[in-house]
Amino acid sequence: MKQTGSNIATLIATATPAARRRDAETLTALMQEVSGREPAAWGTIVGFGSCHYRYPTGNEGDMPILAFAPRKTASTIYLDDTGRYPEELAQLGPHTTGKGCLYIKDLEKVDLAVLRGILESTLAWTEAGGNDQVEITVTG
Repeated sequence: MKQTGSNIATLIATATPAARRRDAETLTALMQEVSGREPAAWGTIVGFGSCHYRYPTGNEGDMPILAFAPRKTASTIYLDDTGRYPEELAQLGPHTTGKGCLYIKDLEKVDLAVLRGILESTLAWTEAGGNDQVEITVTG
């Protein structure tokens, strides 16, 4: 994955429906505050910082440290592993999950303090270098 240099405001402005644009603005501010990094476009993903990952299998690449995508059906928030947050997710509010993705249809219905804690934990895990399943080096 590579940064594309697209304009973040334009990326957010084209998100539909209107609730997704509103949520994208909130997530941008939250992730910028949590990460201390400026947003950058990685295609249709809004990312904060960058890192290089490498799996024992040899698969490797680059990705943002924290990121989300304002998709039509829900905001997709990329995490290290949703399985690490069972208590937090139980308190978050309406959402669904995948292995490393948190899907939120309406950010106004979730507890932003809980979401902040999950993002802070993901950031700390990434900055610590991952685990025995993946080696991570922060590059930006």
